[in-house]
Amino acid sequence: MLRRIYDWMIDLAAHPKAAWALAIVSFAESSFFPIPPDVMLIPMAISERTKAWFYAAICTVASVLGGIAGYLIGYALFEAVGQPILNFYDPDQIAWNKFKSLYEEWGFWIVFAAGFSPLPYKIFTIASGIVALNFPVFVIASAISRGGRFFLVSGLLYWFGPPIRTFIEKYLGLLTILFVVMLVAGFIAIKYML
Repeated sequence: MLRRIYDWMIDLAAHPKAAWALAIVSFAESSFFPIPPDVMLIPMAISERTKAWFYAAICTVASVLGGIAGYLIGYALFEAVGQPILNFYDPDQIAWNKFKSLYEEWGFWIVFAAGFSPLPYKIFTIASGIVALNFPVFVIASAISRGGRFFLVSGLLYWFGPPIRTFIEKYLGLLTILFVVMLVAGFIAIKYML
């Protein structure tokens, strides 16, 4: 099923209204849809490299708005909508219970890391609403991390063109995790140096 959705999104990337579809997919992925917008962003940015930054901006704005929808699901609709979504990704809620205890102290960094990583971002947007993470903090963390991710992908595609597509598709998860680890390590180092 996921392969069919993936193929459908690749075909959609070539459609004349692809920018609208990209916005819808970016919005939906942040609150309930399983496929990330990179599947459309990559072929769109390669086919029209001069619009790579525009496509990254669409992904960023729509993803943050979708994240706000996810936050509202967790905050106001958890029982009806949020619980089934979380159950899909964590049926035993083992990870969720551990995660919830860390959220109060590290909320900004959790949202930031999730927004930049290949982890299902919708879990973190819904979780932010459930624990009522400070809303401006949530929006700022989402905007920085999601913008960073989409502009990084678009920038690589803009500067390096089609050869980077294969590299990004093959190693996006690993590259993102390495970046987040280096970023967190840098903040920890700064904390102990000061």
